[in-house]
Amino acid sequence: MFVIETGTMGVYKVTVSSQNTAKTMGSGSLEVFATPALVAVLEAAAVVAVDGRIDENCTTVGCGISITHSAPSIIGSEITATATVKEATERKIVFSVTASDEAGVIGEGEHTRVIVDKEKFTAKANVRRNRYVK
Repeated sequence: MFVIETGTMGVYKVTVSSQNTAKTMGSGSLEVFATPALVAVLEAAAVVAVDGRIDENCTTVGCGISITHSAPSIIGSEITATATVKEATERKIVFSVTASDEAGVIGEGEHTRVIVDKEKFTAKANVRRNRYVK
């Protein structure tokens, strides 16, 4: 196992389009960047931060997020999400996350991911589904 160094950073960018607005995603009625889309880009930045830094048989999965979405972004705005490792163990990584557009910060908070074995995790998900879905 690897331990990710504190301060390791990932960046992910996306342009606000009709596909990621609150109206389209069902989280509101306006044509502005949706909170679910904000969560997705913050998670994507965290994935970028650890890409290539853990065992190839492993991946990370999100297990917690606490954010504020403090400002709206209109269609055409470029969103830059940044995730910086705040603390890490062999199994868990906590990120400080921030997203900005051309006018400034639009959201920030904390995101936690755990490192899992790809095959074991997928097998566990399949067992869970097969047990409860008839």
